[in-house]
Amino acid sequence: MDDNEKRVIQNNYFPSHSYQRGELREAKTTMTQTQSEPGREPSITKTLIADFKEFFHNIFSGEVKRPVSRSFKELREFYFDEERRKRLASMGRIKRWFLTGFWLLKTMLLKLSPVRRVLLVIGIVFLLNASGNAEDSTNYAMLGGLILLLILMFELKDKLVAKSELQAGHAVQEALLPPQRPEVQGWDLWLYYNAANEVGGDLLDFQRLNGNRYGVALGDVADKGLKAALLMAKLQATLRALSPDYDSLADLATKINQISYRDGLPTSFASLVYLELPQNSGTVRLVNAGHMPPLLVTRDVVRELAKGDPALGLTPDAQYFEHSVELKKGELLVVYSDGVTEARNEANELFSEERLFALLNGLGDMSSPEIGERIVAEVAGFVGDAPRTDDLSLAIIRRV
Repeated sequence: MDDNEKRVIQNNYFPSHSYQRGELREAKTTMTQTQSEPGREPSITKTLIADFKEFFHNIFSGEVKRPVSRSFKELREFYFDEERRKRLASMGRIKRWFLTGFWLLKTMLLKLSPVRRVLLVIGIVFLLNASGNAEDSTNYAMLGGLILLLILMFELKDKLVAKSELQAGHAVQEALLPPQRPEVQGWDLWLYYNAANEVGGDLLDFQRLNGNRYGVALGDVADKGLKAALLMAKLQATLRALSPDYDSLADLATKINQISYRDGLPTSFASLVYLELPQNSGTVRLVNAGHMPPLLVTRDVVRELAKGDPALGLTPDAQYFEHSVELKKGELLVVYSDGVTEARNEANELFSEERLFALLNGLGDMSSPEIGERIVAEVAGFVGDAPRTDDLSLAIIRRV
């Protein structure tokens, strides 16, 4: 796969949640949106014509296969638990096809509200009884179709309300993100965040502290969706409020852990790597609370730094230790979330630490943005059409 192909895959795979501060990148979509004057509802005729043109263009160009295939995979991921997916994988094609349809219908019914569930059953009964003389058949079919359309309208309304709330959360998260290229004298930094869903649970932050100290944070809340996003925002606010006043990173992590345990949900916890960079010096101080160890990349080797201490919020009396590492010019640290190494392809294989290590071994002479973009492209190419399950965050910190 050449660089151009990887770039195309990256743009298709990571279109909607890669940010820079003050810039919200809109999701690419196969649907063509009709332009209209501000405040006016778009013409339904023009919208449908544009939709049909786009649909048939994608059909004949072969572009429709990728999003449709991904949508069906995401449908199975949402409606089927791990046990059912394993059972389906072990069946023959015909049996799997029938059971997939039956389980989808059953699970969908159970997820509907009682009133909508009854309406759906009535609508299906009307459609199945659309036989006999022509007049009765037409009446039953119309009634069944109208009931199904009514249910669709209810469900669409719920989806749009939820989507508008998620988009509001999406905008807030975007506003909280740091610049992608923070400026620190003596360092070349590149920060990247990409949420798997509309809102994500990864923490990525950069902060100028007292004097010539600069803080970089990368963490991961052990959950997904809106719940994880809210917990992440609280963790970020706590870190920003406390970090300027703590010279000891061990004491800082201890205090954040106590707050996380006191205010968190019973099953919630978060991992965090927090680093402080001095201006014009290569000594990096860091504390690791349950996160994957950062990687030190030199000309000769890629190695992990010390393993992390307990994650935040698990126990109130956890102990944390500060570490330091000296970077020479040209050396770099790579801090990443599990969205990199635990990304899965269609064969359910992990991208893995081994692939990341092998990739970094050949990138030592590149700039921070080039290294980061190469990692993102490699992960996107590896995953292909498989559904995304984890947010992806990266911090590339290079001594210059």
